[in-house]
Order: sequence, then structure tokens, then C-alpha cells
Amino acid sequence: MTMRILTIAFALLLSCSAQAAGQTATSADIVTSNPMLANTLPGAIQNLVNYAVSFEGASYVRGGANPDKGFDCSGFVRYVFDRTEGIALPHSAKALSQIGSRIKMTEILPGDLVFFRTLRNRISHVGIYLGNGQFIHASSTQSGSVMISSLKESYWVKHFSLARRLEVPEARQDAPVISAK
Repeated sequence: MTMRILTIAFALLLSCSAQAAGQTATSADIVTSNPMLANTLPGAIQNLVNYAVSFEGASYVRGGANPDKGFDCSGFVRYVFDRTEGIALPHSAKALSQIGSRIKMTEILPGDLVFFRTLRNRISHVGIYLGNGQFIHASSTQSGSVMISSLKESYWVKHFSLARRLEVPEARQDAPVISAK
């Protein structure tokens, strides 16, 4: 619990200093690229975030659930959590939005899930928060790939619905880093 509080405080400090300097985040600026912050994250979360980012550019396919054939948003989240944490998740953004602990936007940390209402005011999209206002997701048939986006982009601000935290099993807190893909 204390490590989680320290991580929040440090993330807020880094975020504020970057904003004060007038910098905007890019995919290279995500929390895992900052060694000081990355080292404060529990091993399992660091592993999850790094693994998710390794799929940037993978194909988007509606109903897709693996890197060979492509991912849709929930298939991507499901695949990453299964491979890094051994957690079996449902293949539906709506179903995912009903598990874990709901958290405020001010409490969001790397590894948390972010949800959006993109179709007829219902939750229909999910991504994994990376830190520094960035999240990774299997975007859509329009973009065609897994990509990193900013929660500050007008489209995502308009459609943001909620964030949730899935607890990492105690035995996996200091999981060794797995190889990508």
C-alpha cells in the first residue's frame, strides 16, 4: 500500500513538472521510459505495461484476440493480462467495465483500465493506462492498429466513461519480466 502511495505521488510530481515546462507527452514519454518512475512500479505492473507497449502497431481486427490474427480492444486487454498476470478476462469492453475497483481519474496508475462510450452512449472501448496521460489500445478499423493515444485528445475526453483497477495477485507482485510477443 505504501509503495502505491509513493508511486502516485511521484507520478503526479513528474506529470506536473512536465506540464510546467510546457512539454506534451509522446509515446516515447510514457511512464515506462522514465527509469526513476518505472523502478517504483511493482514488477508485475512494469511487466504488464512493457508487454502491452510491445504490441504497438499490431493489426486491429474486430473480434481479434491474438497478435497473429490481430486484436480488438477487449481482445488486446484480455491477451495482455492473461500472458503477464495469468488473469482470464472476458472478451467484451462492457463486461470488463464491471470488474475490479472503480477509481477516480485523479487516482489512475499504470496498468489500470480506461473505458469509453463510443457507440450509442454505452461502454464499447477499453485501453490500458500507461502513465503520463497515455493509454494503449487496439483502436479501430479506421486506424487499423494497436496504438498509444492521449487521454487529453478531444475525442477521448468527450467519450471517456470510467477507470478501473484490477488487483494483481500477491504471488505476481514481483513477477520476472517476460519477453515480448
